[in-house]
Amino acid sequence: MTTDILRPRRSVLYMPGANERALEKAKTIDADALILDLEDSVAPDAKAQGRDNVVAAVTSGEYGHRELAIRINGIGTQWHDADLTAAAAAGPDAVLVPKVNSAAEVLQLVAALEAAGAPEKTKLWAMVETPIALLHAEEICAAHERLTVIVMGTNDVVNETYGLHVPGRNPLVLTALSLSLLAARAAGKVIIDGVYNDVKNLEGFDAEARQGREMGFDGKTLIHPAQVEPANVAFAPSADDIEHARAMITTFDEAKAAGQGVVTFNNKMVEELHIRDAHRILAFAEALSSR
Repeated sequence: MTTDILRPRRSVLYMPGANERALEKAKTIDADALILDLEDSVAPDAKAQGRDNVVAAVTSGEYGHRELAIRINGIGTQWHDADLTAAAAAGPDAVLVPKVNSAAEVLQLVAALEAAGAPEKTKLWAMVETPIALLHAEEICAAHERLTVIVMGTNDVVNETYGLHVPGRNPLVLTALSLSLLAARAAGKVIIDGVYNDVKNLEGFDAEARQGREMGFDGKTLIHPAQVEPANVAFAPSADDIEHARAMITTFDEAKAAGQGVVTFNNKMVEELHIRDAHRILAFAEALSSR
């Protein structure tokens, strides 16, 4: 289990790059990660100023434990090259690219980051949000080791498939999420669930965050600071989860030491896979406590 996989990304908050007040406020928000955005939230005539703002933010060293990613404009847009060059020079934790549609594009982006002098710590994150990307998710996820995180663009999935936003998410979106999750796990990548649009409906957000956690996502992208705390709760092990994991490991180790072939805990059979999951829970809890 790599350190990158264990890094907390329960709450990944988008912040508009052209809004200096928002970037300043982000220093006080308890999100695990911030996506400093140059794409959808920035108007065309504000792209250059937004680029300067996010570079200044990343190089300030004032964001504490928060992982910093810069979302640049996509391949083929008029701002892409300048965004990538500036982001590489700034050296954030990651550069997030929207609408990555193929393994070839992943390799193109990695080569561009290297050519622009991005430090080794600056990883590539990719958004999976189009039908073509969903059909090639496995190839995208496995394309290069510098790609470490997949971010779901569920709004774009709904838009491009002519679907509807409904409570519980419709079967097409669930299919898209499941396919991407399987692809990410097969390649050993982190994967972050998409956004929840109704910022005033925290009950609805809680339900969708729990759904994402139950599916296996590492965290959720957010569009409002009010969503940070419930995301942090939904994607973290509870005190009971931690206690349960420790007790299970102890029981398993004692049974094995005694030569028992079958181990039970709380009247349930325990196998090696359950113990691996228990160790993962404890390692993640340790990563949270040491932020």
